[in-house]
Amino acid sequence: MSKLALSPDAPDAAMSLECCQPLGREELTAADAVKIAAMFKALSDPVRLRLFSRIAAQHGGEACVCDIQDVGVSQPTVSHHLRKLREAGLLVSERRASWVYYRVAPGVLAGMAGLLSDAA
Repeated sequence: MSKLALSPDAPDAAMSLECCQPLGREELTAADAVKIAAMFKALSDPVRLRLFSRIAAQHGGEACVCDIQDVGVSQPTVSHHLRKLREAGLLVSERRASWVYYRVAPGVLAGMAGLLSDAA
């Protein structure tokens, strides 16, 4: 069984990946499959993938929404996509005055790399 854990930092009981076995090493439980599918579903949208990539690539590990919102869609649509990424447990956010700052949730990049690594 893979080891997925709920992240206390993520809203709506979204998940973060911790110490997951590569997908080819052992069979996923039904619950783990649902959680991992939600993560991949959130990243399957090109705008969401670009936003996630921009945040992950920021110097210092976080980005203000004001610095990443130029992805070819309106500001309300950017907010919608960022909310979906947060709900999937991929991002955490913090409001500072009138701006919201985002960073990749702890362990997410390592967890995704672990899921997709060679199971051999």
